[in-house]
Amino acid sequence: MKDAITSLIRNYDVAGRYLDRNAMDDLKAYFESGNNRVRVATMITANAAAIVKTAGTQLFEDVPELLRPGGNAYTTRRYSACLRDMDYYLRYASYALVAADNDVLDERVLQGLRETYNSLGVPIAPTVRGIQIMKEGIKILAMESGIEDTSFVDGPFDHITRELSETDI
Repeated sequence: MKDAITSLIRNYDVAGRYLDRNAMDDLKAYFESGNNRVRVATMITANAAAIVKTAGTQLFEDVPELLRPGGNAYTTRRYSACLRDMDYYLRYASYALVAADNDVLDERVLQGLRETYNSLGVPIAPTVRGIQIMKEGIKILAMESGIEDTSFVDGPFDHITRELSETDI
């Protein structure tokens, strides 16, 4: 798994360049935000079940047709699969959050996921909404714990939703 440091160094190495001021600023920002990223990842770990449950409840309130006959979360098996997938996205987003790099999401989660969902008839829009609900809940937890700038939380969750939502034209 890559992190912000290895990615930065790799890019400069490939270009045959020394680290410049921009690289040093990026490294400084990475280390300055490190404690908060770890704190948020710890919060996610301690509250994962509650985060997923709350997001699932909100999602099914927002899109109740998912739970109705014919909906993609209508049976217990499908409902459980939806929550399992949300937990999966949450876990990998926490890895990317700590690493400050989305490569783990691309390698372990997103490759072929949209195509798989499309082939199985799983609607992507509610999946995207569920991921965004989890992000919003995590940001609230972070703010309640005293982290003022929670913008770093957006990255992994927005990356997942952007990649799931993209379509080739």
